[in-house]
Amino acid sequence: MQSLEKLESNVRSYSRSFPAIFSRARGSIIKTEAGQEAIDFLSGAGALNYGHNNHRIKTALTEYLASDAVIHGLDMVTPAKIEFMETFSSVILRERGLHYRFQFTGPTGANAIEAALKLSRRVTGRQNIISFTHGYHGASLGALAVSGNRFYRAASGAFLFGATFMPYDGYLGPSVDTVGYLRKVLTDESSGIDRPAAILVETVQGEGGINVARKEWLQAVQATAKDIDALFIVDDIQMGCGRTGEFFSFEFAALSPDIVVLSKSLSGYGLPLSMLLIKEEYDAWRPGEHPGTFRGNNFALVSATAAVDIYWRSQTLSQEVLRKGELMRRRLEGIASSHCNNFAVRGRGMVLGFDCRTAEIAESTVRKAFEKGLIIERCGPIDQVIKFLPALTIDPETLTQGIDIFEESLAETLKQAGSVVD
Repeated sequence: MQSLEKLESNVRSYSRSFPAIFSRARGSIIKTEAGQEAIDFLSGAGALNYGHNNHRIKTALTEYLASDAVIHGLDMVTPAKIEFMETFSSVILRERGLHYRFQFTGPTGANAIEAALKLSRRVTGRQNIISFTHGYHGASLGALAVSGNRFYRAASGAFLFGATFMPYDGYLGPSVDTVGYLRKVLTDESSGIDRPAAILVETVQGEGGINVARKEWLQAVQATAKDIDALFIVDDIQMGCGRTGEFFSFEFAALSPDIVVLSKSLSGYGLPLSMLLIKEEYDAWRPGEHPGTFRGNNFALVSATAAVDIYWRSQTLSQEVLRKGELMRRRLEGIASSHCNNFAVRGRGMVLGFDCRTAEIAESTVRKAFEKGLIIERCGPIDQVIKFLPALTIDPETLTQGIDIFEESLAETLKQAGSVVD
């Protein structure tokens, strides 16, 4: 660890929260070099929905690697690329009545966001983007411009422009119709808000604190975008690929976004892969306008095809996510109520947030949990929300064990803080 201090930049983050050398991992268990085991409720910040080293997906990768097939191909055509698009189109899109073109971007979610913003501006000829309070879309300049967190925005060292922020669902309390306000200012010629190229939204705000938008609110946002001829973009980077139960997080609201942004668990194995799904009428790019050296990551396309083949040809995984998500919710709500409801629980599917109200309680609980063998992280404006992102494939026993560790860690934290209420 001393070499880490000397060699790696101060910008490192997770290695500070979890001070250990991790050497092996499988499923929902990650092991340290010292032989200690930890249950992983972070899942690569949502990039490992199918767990670490998923052996069913690994088989496809090892066979591909052994065949000397193309690994890096820019955006040239390969059998791996064709197979992924055909499989994704038939298994995911057609089954849901969706029709999109694929754009493979650079390997990060932020790059895919940049592409979505550029394309929407190109299509409409407008500059402004409507984003929402507490939203987070990446750390590049364009993505930061549409992200709300001041900590990340300040780190840019630049003037961020091109976005107007509107209140997310529930931001002003349950009685305030924030989408009514959105519609009013965007249809009022004297509101001072420029007509946007796009409205960009997360159906569940992950880094923003596990804030969940209602079906009716999302439908009204989509309708508003259509009425003002703006593109409707859903950022499904963290909440897509089954995290909320269905493959896309917007399915429950019967939405049809003009652009869908996917990354993180898209590859199914933690490999870098990002893409846009674009309605054909908005595919206005000229060849080469948004290039990227690593947009042809065939290795990741192979694992992505395997993940779709293995987990999405039936409803089994979706049903398991909903069932285990309900188990998580019941347990966490029970823990909250045992402390006189001083805490709040929110989320959908297998993404749950436990709002500790203060950053101090959340930080101490996370630290104690790691000492007891659970990796779990924080989110929210002041890192006061503990975020539960277990692998979708986790077995119920390990899931229960992880929640038990969380409960013990929270109780110890409250006892030390003198906050236990009998």
